[in-house]
Amino acid sequence: MVWRPKMGRIVPYGFAAAIVLGALLMAVFLPPPFTLVDKVAMVVLGGLIAGVLHLLGRCRVEADERGITVVNPLRVHRYEWPEVLGVTLTQSEPWAKIDFADGATIGAMGLQGSEKDRTVRQVRELAALIRERGEAEETR
Repeated sequence: MVWRPKMGRIVPYGFAAAIVLGALLMAVFLPPPFTLVDKVAMVVLGGLIAGVLHLLGRCRVEADERGITVVNPLRVHRYEWPEVLGVTLTQSEPWAKIDFADGATIGAMGLQGSEKDRTVRQVRELAALIRERGEAEETR
């Protein structure tokens, strides 16, 4: 199973496309005194900004028979089921948190609190998998 935010993908990829398209159009239609170097730099800058937006858009949580993978902007974390204790989402937090047997907690940016009902459903699905396959306690 894969859980990812809907708007957390639409917004960054939409902006990335607009920025790259805008940079390309500017590079093609900018008049002198802009040189080829200026135009190439503009397209490269647009590509770099799109790359950063991709880091935000790729966030997700994946579950398979062996464990979970948490993909955040800069890091990918892989955990086996016995390591996972639970998942929580409170109203005041921007994303869900996953707790582990060693006492560590990690933010799962793929489960965005801003998507309210959708994220609550996703967190419940993940919690059910953790209870079934992990070391999670029974629901309180």
